[in-house]
Amino acid sequence: MEAMATDEVALRLRDVTKEYPGGVHALRGVSVDIGVGDQVAVVGPSGSGKTTMLTVLGTLERPSAGVVQVAGRDVAGSSDVELAGLRAHEIGFVFQGFHLQDTMSAVDNVANGMLYTGEPLRKRREAAREALERVGLGHRLTHRPPQLSGGERQRVAIARAIAKRPVIILADEPTGNLDSSSGQEVISLLHELAAEGATLVLITHDQGIAEGFSRRIQMRDGEIVGDERQ
Repeated sequence: MEAMATDEVALRLRDVTKEYPGGVHALRGVSVDIGVGDQVAVVGPSGSGKTTMLTVLGTLERPSAGVVQVAGRDVAGSSDVELAGLRAHEIGFVFQGFHLQDTMSAVDNVANGMLYTGEPLRKRREAAREALERVGLGHRLTHRPPQLSGGERQRVAIARAIAKRPVIILADEPTGNLDSSSGQEVISLLHELAAEGATLVLITHDQGIAEGFSRRIQMRDGEIVGDERQ
């Protein structure tokens, strides 16, 4: 992950709305720019729209209206295949649930996460081993998820997100299933990885975690109601 000029925009939303059946307005005209290399915490109560904003930024969902730009690309007209390729190469996801295969080793869980990059298995396993060593799990390469602690499983999930060297890391409540000590280790690791040049956007309900970020976006009722930098 190479650092880029800080005045470049990694993620951009312009007047983005997202409506679900039944008249649910998850996003109401959201506009925001997130620069390359920014580390941003998105906070807000349950139902504020923060997870929906993250899934729209990550192209996992399409907006009902508005402009979405990811890594300099306007994705509105992109096909599902093109969006899958964008996610495969440019975006790393970390979720609250680890989403690991219990029957696979840590290496193969990470390598499997790069399946859609088109790289051969040998190269994917090599990248997986490097990523696991990077997150401090070089001694757990052959362990399966049931043999790992919660903190270790989340580290495997982070290794899966960074193994392809994405320019954007999107994390949705990554400490939600962890104790406070493991959670702080995970946040510190994400900060460290982002400091190498990736853009980090993290959703959290924990104000203590949010205070450790240089930029904090506050959401409520599908709108951005605060945006501050330290």
